Amino acid sequence: MGTDSLAQAVGELLRQRRLTLAVAESCTGGLLAAHITSIPGSSDYFTGGVIAYSYGTKERVLNVPASVLERYGAVSPETAIAMAQGVRRLLRVDLALAVTGIAGPTGGTPEKPVGLTYIALSSSEGEKCRRYVWAGDRWENRELSARAALELLQEHLTTESNEPGVAELLQP
Repeated sequence: MGTDSLAQAVGELLRQRRLTLAVAESCTGGLLAAHITSIPGSSDYFTGGVIAYSYGTKERVLNVPASVLERYGAVSPETAIAMAQGVRRLLRVDLALAVTGIAGPTGGTPEKPVGLTYIALSSSEGEKCRRYVWAGDRWENRELSARAALELLQEHLTTESNEPGVAELLQP
């Protein structure tokens, strides 16, 4: 299933359940929102998003605590979860996705390599966060991250038990 087909399937699930969605994006730079809004009628469930590329925007707009950014950095599960919570509160939606990572080709370190991405989902049941390490170029890493965010949302919408937690998934 292509990314736009996945976005359409997720959109139908959101529409059926009468749920609203917002996104907070860093490394994907609006690509996730672009996939969501490529579906006609997405305004039924998608309210908007925030592209929070800088620390300042993450703090001022999404209310990510400065202490989280200082202690864990922008690319961390803690920041991804805080971004998802922040955009969920800001845009008053049922569900929120957040993506933060290092798209490349520069910016990586041994501890945080190029391709490292955290994707979080915030809902009334709690938060989920997944870790990925993509091996593509900048465009591929961004596209894989947007797709993984939609997959996390689809899983959330189709799973009976939506217990919060942090799942570590490493991709090649």
